[in-house]
Amino acid sequence: MRGLALAAVAAVALAACGSPSAPSGPVRASATHPLPGPEAGATHPQPTLTTGVPTIVRRGGQAPAAIVPAHTVIVMMENHSYGEVIGNPAAPFLNALAHRGALFTHSHAVTHPSEPNYLALFSGSTQGITDDSCPHLFTGPNLAAELFAAHHTFAGYSEGQPQTGAKVCAAGLYARKHVPWVNFTSVPVSASKPLTAFPLGAYGRLPTVSFVIPNLCHDMHNSDCPVGTGDAWVKASLGPYLSWARTHRSLLIVDWDENDGGPGNKIPTIFAGPMVKPGNYPETITHYSVLRTIEYLYGLRPLGESALARPIMNVWK
Repeated sequence: MRGLALAAVAAVALAACGSPSAPSGPVRASATHPLPGPEAGATHPQPTLTTGVPTIVRRGGQAPAAIVPAHTVIVMMENHSYGEVIGNPAAPFLNALAHRGALFTHSHAVTHPSEPNYLALFSGSTQGITDDSCPHLFTGPNLAAELFAAHHTFAGYSEGQPQTGAKVCAAGLYARKHVPWVNFTSVPVSASKPLTAFPLGAYGRLPTVSFVIPNLCHDMHNSDCPVGTGDAWVKASLGPYLSWARTHRSLLIVDWDENDGGPGNKIPTIFAGPMVKPGNYPETITHYSVLRTIEYLYGLRPLGESALARPIMNVWK
């Protein structure tokens, strides 16, 4: 009886996040089962960042097949607050993307500086890192290993990376501190690729989940490379993928690692794709929420702190 009561509470909480409908079109054969019943996962209370009110979170489970992207590409930008990008006329492409997609108006990074935020998004933990030091070696669970274990695929594409599987900490404007998968022993070196390997014009060859990491100029990081430079780079590098994604059931996520040191570490986060309902979404999210959502979409077990975050539910058509 207690298990049935917990399941009922969890169902109410999930329903409150929105009940996505199923758009027509093809889906991947690997994404065909709905959320499992209570026997497949426990519940866990989560204090929200703003209110401290506990919510119910279901561990494990997968999204309805109709909203599961064939491909998800996550682009990571750097060191700008929400207000420095959203509404900035120097970023016309990103603002158009925010208008046509889902813009999260209360998205927050986990900490400062950069490196622990990338680790949080990739592994559900900062791994105890509090700086931008390099190199590191971790043996724990991570998103790539979870995808491979579930018979999905993963790759990270990093601009300026000297070669596939490179372990160097820096090379020109390439920075390993922004490339967390290189640090994990369970991720094959073949999954860490230079951006030149990104399959331009052949996006169907992309893995299930990809990260795209601009160099230290194109990610808006350097003072010599302002918001407009990063905006133009995203348009040139990912605009064609976005156009393709709209007719191939695929998703683009544009996120920032941290803000400029302003209050609350508030950052822009944008989802865009044919399964996304355009609009401004006011719920409080973090990098752990984004990771939890990817895990939910592909039926992966939540990693670390992402188990305490709710998957983003109300943006799906």
